Amino acid sequence: MDRDQKSQAVAELNRNFNEVGVVVITRNHGMTVAQSTALRTKMREAGATYKVSKNRLAKIAAQGTDYAGVADMLTGPVGIASSIDPVAAAKVAVDFAKTTDKFEIVGGSMGANVLDVAGVQALATLPSLDELRAKIVGLIVAPATKLATITQAPAAQIARVLAAYADKDKEAA
Repeated sequence: MDRDQKSQAVAELNRNFNEVGVVVITRNHGMTVAQSTALRTKMREAGATYKVSKNRLAKIAAQGTDYAGVADMLTGPVGIASSIDPVAAAKVAVDFAKTTDKFEIVGGSMGANVLDVAGVQALATLPSLDELRAKIVGLIVAPATKLATITQAPAAQIARVLAAYADKDKEAA
């Protein structure tokens, strides 16, 4: 890798650090190509990215960003999972770590807050941004739905009473 490629890699990592909501640092000892491909596919499906980078370049890219605290975790063969959604990358990494022993979570960072392994696992248990939005919409819509049901109920009761009287008059006639 020549200087140009290194500077491009640092610039890309720096841009990534400035855009994402969470970074998860993982260690991958002896993962097969199939396992790496499966991990990248799962990350992509969740809206996250997974990159293996040179530690020195990642440390340089992290300087001056909120993720400068992860520099101490960048030792050995590591990968960097990141996503704009603060939960997506952590959720996929924790799920994947359960399926293989060659993949472990070292730690991470959510903005300037450095997370240990337990912090990343706790983050993975939270609902995703889309799930939270759906819950909020449900909470907002529920009162309106109940109000519409309540306002329609008296009219429906009157209609049933009138129909019962009409049926009664037909039977009497």
